[in-house]
Amino acid sequence: MLSNQGGTTCKWSLSRMDSEWSDRWSHLKKILERTGPFTHSDFEPSPETLNFMQESLRILVVGAGGLGCELLKDLALLGVGNIDVIDMDIIDVSNLNRQFLFRPKDVGKSKAEVAAEFVNTRVLNCKVTPHFAKIQDFDESFYRQFHMVVCGLDSIVARRWMNRMLINLLNYEDGILDHASVIPMVDGGTEGFKGNTRVITPGISACIECQLDLYPPQINFPLCTIAHTPRLPEHCIEYVRILMWPKEHPFGDNVAIDGDDPKHIQWIHDRAIERANNYNITGVTYRLTQGVVKRIIPAVASTNAVIAAACATEVLKIATSCCAPLNNYMNFSDTDGIYTYSFEAEKKDDCIACSQIPQTLHFKSENKLRDIINYLMESASYQMKSPAITSLINGKSKTLYMKTVKSIEEKTRENLNKSLTELGLIDGCEIYVADQTTPTSISFKLSLTSQMEN
Repeated sequence: MLSNQGGTTCKWSLSRMDSEWSDRWSHLKKILERTGPFTHSDFEPSPETLNFMQESLRILVVGAGGLGCELLKDLALLGVGNIDVIDMDIIDVSNLNRQFLFRPKDVGKSKAEVAAEFVNTRVLNCKVTPHFAKIQDFDESFYRQFHMVVCGLDSIVARRWMNRMLINLLNYEDGILDHASVIPMVDGGTEGFKGNTRVITPGISACIECQLDLYPPQINFPLCTIAHTPRLPEHCIEYVRILMWPKEHPFGDNVAIDGDDPKHIQWIHDRAIERANNYNITGVTYRLTQGVVKRIIPAVASTNAVIAAACATEVLKIATSCCAPLNNYMNFSDTDGIYTYSFEAEKKDDCIACSQIPQTLHFKSENKLRDIINYLMESASYQMKSPAITSLINGKSKTLYMKTVKSIEEKTRENLNKSLTELGLIDGCEIYVADQTTPTSISFKLSLTSQMEN
């Protein structure tokens, strides 16, 4: 019945089919219009529930890649009428084998915009609004618009940032959480044939920061192997990334590698091939180069489909109370057969993000500022990427170090090797730390002791 000979005929056919398909939502109505043994205690069967999903419910999908495409499709076909999607990437040829909303003609275009247009065309009762931007480009007022956030990300940093944003939106009155300010987050993640789905209720259940140790550590190759005895194509790529780039400055001084810039990846790829040829190593490709630089693990379409379906199901359960939501973490693996397991990730009492306990750092007065920065980056509790530190002493604010702004970094670099005493920091003073993992600065209280006291 659907014609592929012209957009007008195809759209007319879709409209006609949509209007004549009177029982389109019959299976969903069976869930929403009657009770059952698994319904939540707050559930009230009603035809209005489906109307709410189609007309009022507003969902934000973060990411329009392999997992994001599946999420958009599932949510649209589930009856969600208003969806926003954020993605900063453009479509690459390598995406087409699993990101099914895209076609060869779309290469070079915005993922968010193309995905939104595709869904809007195919699912006529759904409106998807695209945002070709970073999540950091929006403030709290933007995120307050949504009933729920669904993440299909390949970045732990972005997950942590979104987690902190939703926690920042919480309102407390006399220490009691205002539940009207809670915006649940459904997070999906895939890694080859493995995946997970988790439901985060900010301020109530465990958040991303509570369970940072659940994420696998990055694979790092020994520097001696990279420099002297490379055996793998990855060793050659890492050699160029770690040693050649900062030495040769191919695109100018202090220009960091951008994994999404084709010129950067091509330069690393070409040099890696030269090194691989010197050691008779094969297998260096452009795709592998980008994967190593961006720490990308190959995606599997079937895993994306399963995890997206699980996330969409959780959205339905939370939005309608038709069933108790996941509590609160589900693992999935189809490496050797199909295996799933769910458990409750516990809320961390002193979590840096969601607890109400002030954070304290314990150091000696003789320690250097560099020691604090290294601790914030290496500690399992913080795992920051590039912390910038500002002090507050006697009501006066002073920037001690900031790497991300070149002019400030140059002026504050010498502070790295100064002791905390030399910087004027005293026991009980406060420092504020900004990092790309959080939308707002984190306040720490310094507990300082001298060498003699020990």
